[in-house]
Amino acid sequence: MKKLIPVIVLVVAVVAIVAIKKSRSGGEPGSSVEAVVWYGMMPHPYISEVEIGAKAAAADGGFDLLTSVGQEWTQDNESANVKAMSTRGHKAFSVFPGDPAGANGLFGQLTRNGQSVIAYGAEPNLPTPASFTVATDISVAATEAAEELVRLMGGKGNILNVLETVTDVNTQKRDQAVNAVADANDAVKVIQTISDMSQVSVAKEKIQSALAARGAEIDGIITTGYNPTIAAAAVLTEWHKNPDNKRIRFVGIDTGESVLEAIRNGSIDATMAQNPFGHGYISCTLLSKMVEGWTVKSPYQFINAGNLIVNKDNVDSYAETIRTITDGIVADIETKYLDAPK
Repeated sequence: MKKLIPVIVLVVAVVAIVAIKKSRSGGEPGSSVEAVVWYGMMPHPYISEVEIGAKAAAADGGFDLLTSVGQEWTQDNESANVKAMSTRGHKAFSVFPGDPAGANGLFGQLTRNGQSVIAYGAEPNLPTPASFTVATDISVAATEAAEELVRLMGGKGNILNVLETVTDVNTQKRDQAVNAVADANDAVKVIQTISDMSQVSVAKEKIQSALAARGAEIDGIITTGYNPTIAAAAVLTEWHKNPDNKRIRFVGIDTGESVLEAIRNGSIDATMAQNPFGHGYISCTLLSKMVEGWTVKSPYQFINAGNLIVNKDNVDSYAETIRTITDGIVADIETKYLDAPK
């Protein structure tokens, strides 16, 4: 019996440690909870980068932060998860609007509860109960990417337009921008649009099929989602090993390492860097200030977190430029976006 005493003590100690950790994470109603919550819709490379920014803001600002990631890229799943968290005493939420209209229903409930909310990554329908949106200006970024592709094509030719998830508000805006650029150039045409590829494997298959069927007609490819960009970089790396195929120009979005390597070795031309780190860092820094009693200067503001075309000339330095944009916005928070507590 005496031999069991150390084991029992160890078990009790482990249970105590788990209980402490759960309390500190805000796991139980009525326990000590973090004032600021960052919520991501589901596991995704973009969401992971935003979460890194949110956690960096908490570390730099010295405030407690809860991060949570959902199970589905749907507004219903997000609303259910965030509403459950809103009952636990958290004071502020940074949330991606899964649906531009549906998100406002969630945001309205949070604000009626006296909880601050900031949208990141995409803009909800206006007017919105959110105090801020921190995001890329989607239409501007997609327009710049499409214009860069047209420039690389010499102002003429056919474009393969590759979309990710068409139910996403950002994808819809990007599609509209690409087609608007094509319509503005008489010698440019979107010859085919392919979509619904939330997985890299599916994207590869669809891009390869499009090239097999119409490769001789396609002069440029634009991808406006992370997974299609990863897929296109891999497909074009192989495709361009044949000198006869080297003529197809390409502009993607986001900065996965395989995409950057394809730019370095000349397999693809360029990609559009967003600022997901800034989406998390800026939104959570703002919320921490609002929890402290700082108030918004106006009922709603859109904060453009910046974007940048990445090509062979700046592939190894673009991240510094993007971080400078974040630092500049954060430096202006107390003068441009918020008023000090009275």
